[in-house]
Amino acid sequence: MNYDLILRASAAQNLDILGGFHPNGDRDPALTGVGTLLLLGPREPGFWDAFSETPEYRDGTPNPMDRWSSRVITGLATAFNAHPFFPFGGPPYQPFFQWAVRSGRCHPSPISLLVHDTAGLFVSFRGALAFPQQIEIPQPPENPCNSCVGKPCTTACPVDAFASDQYRIDACRTFLAQRDGADCMSQGCAARRACPVSARYGRLPAQSAFHMRAFQSNGP
Repeated sequence: MNYDLILRASAAQNLDILGGFHPNGDRDPALTGVGTLLLLGPREPGFWDAFSETPEYRDGTPNPMDRWSSRVITGLATAFNAHPFFPFGGPPYQPFFQWAVRSGRCHPSPISLLVHDTAGLFVSFRGALAFPQQIEIPQPPENPCNSCVGKPCTTACPVDAFASDQYRIDACRTFLAQRDGADCMSQGCAARRACPVSARYGRLPAQSAFHMRAFQSNGP
């Protein structure tokens, strides 16, 4: 078992390894006996075009991406004798935010959202694979925010939803429901798009619109 083999198998399903770590006796009961945890997310470019052709997306029933993720990542887990984890299906929910930070490839950005070295502020996780053995993981690169000039994410939001220490979710949702929010609804969050790393990631506006609709429909 090696990292490159898992990477190739994930890529064949339009997924990428977006980080990983060795729990090493972690107190989290979910990680008892886990030697390596690998976090999986969309592989870009190409993820949305592939996903939109799947049965889950086309059958018209709720939660197509979660159902696709469950099927595909469970299949990978079976193939590699690993255990699958998912960021949905709770409560309780698995601590994907904390796991992402522990991987060294995700960092709290200036607007508190996680930023990833290749996905930028568009980083998202579809699941994780837990292996009993230790698998060598590539050394993570530097936090991309350290070399970012101007920090454009901090000024891009039309309603300054990230201006305080706490994300102003109500202000965001109210704006998105208005005519002026149409750009964010169809193209994706303006602050996430402003990240230079996000701009290079290759995520299509159609995928961002899919997530924005889900965000609005699941509001309080």
